[in-house]
Amino acid sequence: MSPGPDTASDTADDHGTAQEKSDRAEIERILADKETGPRVRAAAEKALKGTAADLRHFLEVELESARHSDNRVLIVRILNGAGPAVTEAAEKALMGTYAESEAFLKEGQYTARAEDQDRAEIERILADKETSPGVREAAEKALKGTAADMRHFLTVELERERQEDNRVLTARIASTGGPAVEKAAGKALRGTYADILYFLKEGQYIARAEDQDRAEIERILADKETGPGVRETAEKALKGTAADFRHFLQVELEKQRQDDNRVKAAQIGEAGGPAVRKAADKAFNGTYGDILYFLKEGQYTARAEDEAAAAAAKPAQEKTAKPQTQAQSTTAGQAATGTTTAQTAAVVTAASNPVTNPAPVTTGTTVGTTTVTATTGQLAATGANDGLDWEAGGAAAAVTAGAALIAISRRRTTES
Repeated sequence: MSPGPDTASDTADDHGTAQEKSDRAEIERILADKETGPRVRAAAEKALKGTAADLRHFLEVELESARHSDNRVLIVRILNGAGPAVTEAAEKALMGTYAESEAFLKEGQYTARAEDQDRAEIERILADKETSPGVREAAEKALKGTAADMRHFLTVELERERQEDNRVLTARIASTGGPAVEKAAGKALRGTYADILYFLKEGQYIARAEDQDRAEIERILADKETGPGVRETAEKALKGTAADFRHFLQVELEKQRQDDNRVKAAQIGEAGGPAVRKAADKAFNGTYGDILYFLKEGQYTARAEDEAAAAAAKPAQEKTAKPQTQAQSTTAGQAATGTTTAQTAAVVTAASNPVTNPAPVTTGTTVGTTTVTATTGQLAATGANDGLDWEAGGAAAAVTAGAALIAISRRRTTES
């Protein structure tokens, strides 16, 4: 009887062949993985060239050891430039087991990196000079705590403290601002947190500009040199809106100021002497710059000319008046023969000390002749007196203002 086939041996061979194929396939998969480290790759390639036993030994013994070595290399690379939390976790993983190195690479490094990012964000907040006191205090406290404390500060406390600080800041701005700022701040405080943010970012500056415009208009009104046209328009604007303030300062002010200066120049010209009138006329026939020059300098130069001319004419007038006075005195003496001594003295006194509108001296049917001069208050129109004030009233002011308006009208007609 011939022996039968060795089925046990055949089964073992089939099993061995199947295991080898499975091991080889697993090693080839490892080599195809882009994440496979250099040490694992080298050992796998070597095993793949060996026997079935080499394949099995690689998978059961060498693979974990090679992976641990590759993990260490990756961890050292991560340490380069890492933050304090990542550094601490990486160093711990380097000294630990293969499982600990795997845990660090898969999760630990990301948890530690998040902690470092939270720390960096809190430090950035503290370095910001604009950080408010409430936020700063809470941030410093969180920085001394755990990773959980830092996360809680950033996700919960930060916004709460920031809102509270912004409300305090809004109230502080209101307490030091003008009427418009105070009104805008009050409205924001009664509104939502979005209203607070808008006030701090934009609203306060719009309101502050309104307060500045108001203050400028009030300053103009307080200035005694402000002309009537500017004053009237400023008072009207002050009763209006912020837009009215701005329109007055940007548009109306200069126009009214020019009109007022033309009126003032006309008043000075009408009240002045020949040189002043000539300078005023020249200014009116020129540009607005000529009007300004006349008011600032030209009128004073012209007034000096009028005063010099009046001073030069005075000696000649006195020289001409002296012979006439002597002749009149002689005639009066001859006509007064037979009069009393007191009457003669009165005639002489009247001739040497003229007064305003004196009563005539008579003897019988003869009338004594006396010299009459102007009163002290009746100055010649030399321009020696200052220009009329805006408040000046009476007929003179009415005449000069009328002349000014006519001149302005003519000037505008010419310019148009």
